[in-house]
Amino acid sequence: MSQTAPPEIEWRGGWPAPRVEDHLRGVGRIHSHRAHILSLVSPAPRRLFGPVATIAYLPHRDDLPQTDLGFGALFHEAVGDSPAGTVLVLSSGGYPDASHGGGTKLSRIQNTGAAGVLADGRLRDFDQLAGYAFATWCRGEATRWGGATVMPFAANVPVEIGGVCVIPGDYVYADSSGAVVIPRASLQRVIDEALSVEAEDARSLEEIATETAPRPRTQG
Repeated sequence: MSQTAPPEIEWRGGWPAPRVEDHLRGVGRIHSHRAHILSLVSPAPRRLFGPVATIAYLPHRDDLPQTDLGFGALFHEAVGDSPAGTVLVLSSGGYPDASHGGGTKLSRIQNTGAAGVLADGRLRDFDQLAGYAFATWCRGEATRWGGATVMPFAANVPVEIGGVCVIPGDYVYADSSGAVVIPRASLQRVIDEALSVEAEDARSLEEIATETAPRPRTQG
């Protein structure tokens, strides 16, 4: 998975608009599909942005070749030869309350320079994850191992995350208010619209700051 945005993308200052809601409104001006992922938790909240690589989870079975494949092999297949800056997206496999990994397994993100992980399930070892340089967003902290409940099954396939369709190569932007999934082909347009939303809000703030209360009507 390529770690960089398409060459035509312009960040206008090095970063997209600063809020998920700006990007969501940007997507809404271009697309009609659902793009917002809600109710995410982080051990160390920080912004996450980058191109998506996916690992699809399924309910555990003990009779499939993928049963013993393991997370490591699928991780490296997902991020490919250029992992830096990639956002690893993990589907829930139907069990969002089960653990989908922990600090040891996800240390691969740190080692490869990937941007972070967005998991539609719980993760273990929040203290360890908080100490890494990458951003982590998930459904909450887990204490029990989840390998008997869900298993990583396939790399770089379309997945469903919180009711949103996520395709490898899409872009994800996440912060404390949630995440938005941006189709790669629309990235520049969405960023332009998001920055327009930000500018419109700034103008509204200035106008409100200088407005005066209307004079009360006199009884005639």
